[in-house]
This record gives sequence, C-alpha cells and structure tokens, in this order.
Amino acid sequence: MPEWPLARPRPTANTPSPCVRNCCLDGEDICLGCFRSLTEITAWGSATDAERRAILCRAEQRKQQASR
Repeated sequence: MPEWPLARPRPTANTPSPCVRNCCLDGEDICLGCFRSLTEITAWGSATDAERRAILCRAEQRKQQASR
C-alpha cells in the first residue's frame, strides 16, 4: 500500500471548456479570451459540472461588463 495520498478521482464533467485559445490576463488575472479568472482556469480540470456551470456564469457576467 502506498504511503502517499492517492489522487482524487477525476469527476465526470460534460461541460466543455470555454477556452478560445486567446489567453491574455488583465491586471486582475482575468483572461481576456474566456473571461475566467486565473483561479477558475486552474480549477477547471477538477471541477464538477455544477462548479463548471458556476464558473461559466461568472465568466459571462464579466464578459457582459467588459462590453459596456
């Protein structure tokens, strides 16, 4: 039996990434391509579908604010 903690199993998530391959962070660490925060981008891979939908909602709000 290994002595180190085993990796957490990856959640099944069907929500696709909003990444548009236009990665450039602003002064607040928000991507100007997908409008996710740096924290949200790094958390995406282990996020559940519910967490991903919440991230997408916040990103859409940021996008709407940026277009004003």
